[in-house]
Amino acid sequence: MENTSLLLPAIADGEDKSSPLKNRIRKNYRHVRKWAKRTCTDCFRVYDRDIKEYPLAIDFYAGRFCVQYFSYNRDSDEPSSSLENEVLEALYSLFAVQPEAIYWRTRVRRTKMQQYEKLAQEKQYFSVFEYGVKFKVNLHDYLDTGLFLDHRETRQRVSSIAKGRSVLNLFAYTCAFSVHAALAGASLTKSVDLSNTYTAWGKDNFALNGLSLHDNVIVRADCLKFLDEEIAFGALYDIIVIDPPTISRSKKMDQMFDIQVDYPALLTKALRLLSKGGTIFFSTNSRKFSLDETLFPSCTFKDISKNTIPVDFHNQKIHRCWQISKLEF
Repeated sequence: MENTSLLLPAIADGEDKSSPLKNRIRKNYRHVRKWAKRTCTDCFRVYDRDIKEYPLAIDFYAGRFCVQYFSYNRDSDEPSSSLENEVLEALYSLFAVQPEAIYWRTRVRRTKMQQYEKLAQEKQYFSVFEYGVKFKVNLHDYLDTGLFLDHRETRQRVSSIAKGRSVLNLFAYTCAFSVHAALAGASLTKSVDLSNTYTAWGKDNFALNGLSLHDNVIVRADCLKFLDEEIAFGALYDIIVIDPPTISRSKKMDQMFDIQVDYPALLTKALRLLSKGGTIFFSTNSRKFSLDETLFPSCTFKDISKNTIPVDFHNQKIHRCWQISKLEF
């Protein structure tokens, strides 16, 4: 039975010789929409830098659009007016969407010491569905929307083995992994993030899905310090999800976090909290990241990246993901 609460407008087939961008968006959306209706999902990518002349990623969120412009250099961090107009015309003619439902982001190359800032304080939240699970998103106030679409299939993979198991979600952001796991029957989820904003957002995501926080604990803490405390306490988890930022320089941390520098300590600590037969899902969006498996001789690493890239993402390098298990002796 089709979910009538999904916002997935039908669009006509056709071709516009004046706009290769419009043609590609139409083709992508019509293809993905079939999958979306089947899976009860109304947030996905409709254009993924498919054509060199259009350095954009366009994401559909229940009738609204987030358009990310990727600057090739630090001197030109805004799209040209002609490109912006072509995007607006394409989305309007295909979806009859008004300009106020189109949100622009600029992705520029940043120096290591630059931090992403909050963009506004309008609190324009609404909800979307991902595999039937509801999430609160915001396309206006932050650089990121509250839901990393590229990890949709990773969340499915975690939830598929979560029933009856305890789940630790580090760098939890808005707790999407935990919400999926809880709905799949996890015995316990614990989500850890340093941000007050994101931990509060995560609580809202649990509430949206009718889930109690009694067995779905949310902790505001530095993940590395939290791991030390859990090790001292003797805690164990069946599934540990680790999706850290590439670089983090929060004022709440004692020092800057760098995934390439800090991953050995991070994984070593997490492994001490992993129960027998347990699984760690470790991922990164860093293109330059290099994993040295020889640092962990008692573990097996399975690169599952290809299996975690969603159907709507054409960029196969959007993230890398490993499934890690302890060897049994």
